[in-house]
Amino acid sequence: MARPAPHHDHELGGGLLAMAVRELRYFGDPVLKTVADPVTRFDDTTKRLVEDLLDTVDMPGRAGLAAPQIGVGLRAFSYRLDGRVGYVLNPEIVELTETTHDIDEGCLSVPELRYPVRRATYAVVRGVDLREQPVTVEGDGVTAQCLQHEVDHLDGMLYLDRLATDQRRSALRDMRSRDWFRLR
Repeated sequence: MARPAPHHDHELGGGLLAMAVRELRYFGDPVLKTVADPVTRFDDTTKRLVEDLLDTVDMPGRAGLAAPQIGVGLRAFSYRLDGRVGYVLNPEIVELTETTHDIDEGCLSVPELRYPVRRATYAVVRGVDLREQPVTVEGDGVTAQCLQHEVDHLDGMLYLDRLATDQRRSALRDMRSRDWFRLR
C-alpha cells in the first residue's frame, strides 16, 4: 500500500529542483562536532540544501535531520513528525519546559544504537524559511525531543554527549562492533 504524501509545512517557491537523498555522515566525522554557521544567503544553493534535507528526512524511521549530518555546516534542519514535513533555517530554541524526562534516543549519524537522554518535555524553536519569514515549530514528547536533538547537532553536539559517563563508555563500545563504524 502506498503511503500518503506528507504535508510540507513550508512551501519552497517556484521552479522544479532535482530531488536528492543525501549520504549521511557518521560518528567520527568532524562536521558533526563543529558548530554550524548561520545561513546568510537565501538563494538557489540554500533552496537545494532545503530540498535535500526534506528529501533525506522523508524516509521511514526518520524524524529529523540537521545539515551537518549531510556534510553541510549551516544552521538548518528538516523534520518529519506526525505526517508533517518541514524545515527551519537558523533555528534557536526559545522555550523549554522545566519538566524533563528520560526518553530513548537514537541518531542517524550513530545508527543502530539507542540510549535514554534527559530532554525537556516541551520545546519551541524559532527561525526563518527560504523567504526569511519567521517560522515557529513547537511540540511536546517526540516533537520536543526532535527539536532539541536537531539544534544540538547545529551546536556541534551528538546525543551521546548528553549521556552519563558510564552510558557513554557503553555506547562507544557498542559502536565499535557495528559494521558502519568498522567500514568508515
